[in-house]
Amino acid sequence: MQWHQVLGFVVAVTPLTLIPGTSFTLVTQQVIAGSRFDGVRAAFGSACGLLVHATFAAIGLSALVMSSAQALTVVKLLGGIYLIWLGVTTWRATRRGAEPTARRRWRLPWAQLGGFGQGMCSNVLNPKAASVYLTLVPQFLTSSRPIAPQIATLAMVHVAMVLVWLLFWTSVVAAARAAIDTPRFRRGMNRLAGAVLVALGVRTVTAS
Repeated sequence: MQWHQVLGFVVAVTPLTLIPGTSFTLVTQQVIAGSRFDGVRAAFGSACGLLVHATFAAIGLSALVMSSAQALTVVKLLGGIYLIWLGVTTWRATRRGAEPTARRRWRLPWAQLGGFGQGMCSNVLNPKAASVYLTLVPQFLTSSRPIAPQIATLAMVHVAMVLVWLLFWTSVVAAARAAIDTPRFRRGMNRLAGAVLVALGVRTVTAS
């Protein structure tokens, strides 16, 4: 793979990386509700989710999903429902006097993974993340060379960009929290993050 192909991919994927979305919101919520380390784990989880899509693209599974209306619909529904669930539970966690046992009933099997599991699942179930490796990545591949190594190279570049951006944002949010760390601020930010996650979930489910 030539350097100009990698550079072209970086230019093309940068706007997609910087636009606030699910990973951006999850990192913010994790830092506000927990700590900077929770945000870091969410960032690495999101990056691992991208690696899953890159792997699927390399072996052709993503192409099968995207070419099937039924399969794509299932992925969109699962991803949207998961984001809505995250948003609702984030909002519920801000209620004063919420019982710990009540919150545990809303936990999914992978909830014990914390921010890492949430970040990974949100990207694995995100059809837009899959579309990057099916519509954008192929434009920078050379058909005369093995495809898998080229996808791996672009995926590592993509993951590095996402991690740099999310870890930078984690530091920004952590610094802001240290400056204005009050219960009211945490509740407000958690409610905002919950509302954004629900909105992203609804958009995912209803998107054509």
